[in-house]
Amino acid sequence: MSRRLVLAAAQMGPIQKAEGRDVAVGRMVRLMETAHRRGAEVVVFPELALTTFFPRWYHEDLAEADHWYETALPSNATAPLFEAARKFNIGFHLGYAERTPDGHRFNTAVYVHPSGEVVLKYRKVHLPGHAEHDPTRRVQHLEKRYFEVGDLGFPVIRAPIGETSVNIGMMICNDRRWPEAWRVLGLQQVELVMLGYNTPSLNMENRGFEAHHLRVFHSHLSIQAGCYQNACFAAGVAKAGDEDGHELFGHSIIVNPQGEIMAQATSWGDELIVADCDLGMCELGRRTIFNFAAHRRVEAYGRITEQTGSVAPAEWAPARR
Repeated sequence: MSRRLVLAAAQMGPIQKAEGRDVAVGRMVRLMETAHRRGAEVVVFPELALTTFFPRWYHEDLAEADHWYETALPSNATAPLFEAARKFNIGFHLGYAERTPDGHRFNTAVYVHPSGEVVLKYRKVHLPGHAEHDPTRRVQHLEKRYFEVGDLGFPVIRAPIGETSVNIGMMICNDRRWPEAWRVLGLQQVELVMLGYNTPSLNMENRGFEAHHLRVFHSHLSIQAGCYQNACFAAGVAKAGDEDGHELFGHSIIVNPQGEIMAQATSWGDELIVADCDLGMCELGRRTIFNFAAHRRVEAYGRITEQTGSVAPAEWAPARR
């Protein structure tokens, strides 16, 4: 029996610092309505979809940043998303800043069933940037200040979507660049990776030039390679455009298990892309070149988990005669 999924990636244009959640949520509801009209069964929104990318600003007192975080879902502000899910019978992925009841802060994503129940939660593991104000940078990237490293690992769950059940997992932004994250999901037979990001068009590290087109290329390369090497689909969904004077490059994509781009956003604003996904495509890689049970050699991979930073190799020296 064929297992198919109509998947929508809901790219969002910029959300300005002065705009409230009602503005973002209103736009998201309209995208969900469009997804419903186009037959989608699940819609994936970006990282930190409810607000501007606030880690670009420094607050000395973390409490001053509290208003960027959600303390519960649904909240009064996000309730329209849950109502739309029920109305349109469509599941959705939401990226947001989470503050827990005991004061922990995470860059978080959830998958919400059309009933409004949170099926899966993920907290970002690979936090880029820095923790303190850096006067040498034109733009701050303070994720290490505002978020803790995710404590949920990379979970996968089999969940109903539309008329079938799908093995779903999640990543957030920088996670996509780390093959270890993809492999952990792949080892759980993930079929669909939901991945939101907010990536600037320029590398703000001030340590050399990275061309605009390479920023997009590297993003797509990471997602396409992850899908191919783990035989899964992915929706990589961005914010795009000029957000408070800082350009985000967008280029949201849906990728299949062969690493091919099935659909790609072409605008700098709110845009819905849709793909009809045959989940049976996940089987080819798992039964052939990426049959993990047959071909993986864990005895050779110890360095991956035993070591964090890279180390220089031993230097070759000619044998003495």
